Parts: sequence; structure tokens; C-alpha cells
Amino acid sequence: MARIIRIDATGPIKIEPENFPRDAEGNLKPMFICACGLTNRPPFCDGTHKACKVSEEPGYVYTYDAATKQLIDKRPDGG
Repeated sequence: MARIIRIDATGPIKIEPENFPRDAEGNLKPMFICACGLTNRPPFCDGTHKACKVSEEPGYVYTYDAATKQLIDKRPDGG
């Protein structure tokens, strides 16, 4: 499943170690970086991928609205 994502950023997002999440004992907690491109909290995953994970089929390219994250186009993947 391919996905067309519009990214307007022109540089990296720096993640400082002191901002890493920690549990009650002060140990580092897992941090998830978005790989689907649909998150509302880049670069972090916010669970938005759950919608595309269950509805997207292999062999198609999907386009999502940047603001609403709603599917706006689905076409066969010619690549």
C-alpha cells in the first residue's frame, strides 16, 4: 500500500533526550515516530495510522486530505 503525503517542512525536527518520556521509576519509555505520514503530532505517532491500517489494500496508492486525514483518492499503483 502506497500513500501520498504532503510534507511542507523544510528541515528536521530535533528531539532532545531530556524530553524523552519516562515511567514512574525514571526509565525511558518507548517513543513511536510516525511512519505512515498521517499523524497530527509530527514526528510522533498519534495512532492515526489505525484507520489506514485496516482499510488500505495492497496494490493501490492512497491520497489523504492534509487537514482532515480523510481519504480523498484511491488508484491502482502503477509503480
